[in-house]
Amino acid sequence: MKNLLFIGVLFCLSMACFAQQADTLVEQSQNEWQVKTVGNDLVFTVKGVSFTMKNVNGGSFQMGNDGDDAYRDERPVHKVKVSSFYMGETEVTQALWQALMNNNPSRFKGGKRPVESVSWNDCQEFIRVLNQITGYSFRLPTEAEWEFAARGGKKGHGYKYAGKNFMSSIAWFLDNSGNKTHTVKGKSPNELWLYDMSGNVWEWCADRYGRYTVSSQIDPTGVEEGSYRVLRGGCWNSNDWYCRVSNRSFNNPEFSGDGCGFRLALEKDEINY
Repeated sequence: MKNLLFIGVLFCLSMACFAQQADTLVEQSQNEWQVKTVGNDLVFTVKGVSFTMKNVNGGSFQMGNDGDDAYRDERPVHKVKVSSFYMGETEVTQALWQALMNNNPSRFKGGKRPVESVSWNDCQEFIRVLNQITGYSFRLPTEAEWEFAARGGKKGHGYKYAGKNFMSSIAWFLDNSGNKTHTVKGKSPNELWLYDMSGNVWEWCADRYGRYTVSSQIDPTGVEEGSYRVLRGGCWNSNDWYCRVSNRSFNNPEFSGDGCGFRLALEKDEINY
């Protein structure tokens, strides 16, 4: 009888310990990240670092540029329709990268500066970790989403750069950067309250780089084949021509120069809180 009582006590203690451990794991999972709505936007906090995803209402726009300042890969101008989505208010910061990846590859250190010296492949690994923690499906924006958002979406005024027709008030670039990156949100935002869409760091997009076609498109995701990935927006050592909202660049997905960063995108149907 004594043995049975002893075994029963052990069983109860082990079950209590298991329950406590389970409660701890749940608490840790809940404390690791959270999301709340602020107006039409989402504010995520992951491992103590907060970032905002701005609401971008979908719409149609003329993608590309056929003006005198356009490079040939910006032509032909073509109609594109994009669905509603969320776009990172800023580039991914070094603080957020450090919190998730336990390292900081950036040349120009500073928690509130954009992370740089990251390749397209590096971005995919960061996004994988972020999605594993939150259960969401964050991703890089498509090139079309990026240009639509940089132009100010449905609120756009047709500016050459992201928010103005002149650079000094909205971008860190060759003329004012002092040859370094700067804290995000240090300049004025565009019409969607997105910061640094022109300048500071180039931003990786999801798409493979390829030529435009004249045909209208809905939510394009780029060409199906190709070795290079798209970069947009210019950076701290770019002149103003490279920071135009229509300008396109590209590089190998393994390339990780000190002008390369990224921002996050999230589809509307991902919201399940």
